[in-house]
Amino acid sequence: MTETFDKGMQVRREVLGDAHVDRAEAGKTEFDLPFQSLITESAWGTVWASERITRRERSMLTLALLAATGNFEEIPMHIRATANTGASKADVAEALQHVAIYAGVPKANHALKLAKQTYAEMEESI
Repeated sequence: MTETFDKGMQVRREVLGDAHVDRAEAGKTEFDLPFQSLITESAWGTVWASERITRRERSMLTLALLAATGNFEEIPMHIRATANTGASKADVAEALQHVAIYAGVPKANHALKLAKQTYAEMEESI
């Protein structure tokens, strides 16, 4: 593995938590290994590892982009990650308001629904 991969795995664990990453790693197969390596190096080892903006800001951007593009499947994972990135509920709500204006109310509404469900699950597990 490369230095970028190692950094990506470190950042991924810091943002998503060891339990999540351990589950994902346990589910890797020969079929998806190249894809998993790609996202670990590019998404986590390059983009998320950059210090040009804070993890709080990156978290807000990620949630807004996921909602705006209709990629709702990863929203709960990134809501849970806010516990590690410093993005507050108010931050997420503001980001999703931007989604409503610039990408459409239905997408923002669905993202808010997922965020509310995920926050409730997080509070129950405390």
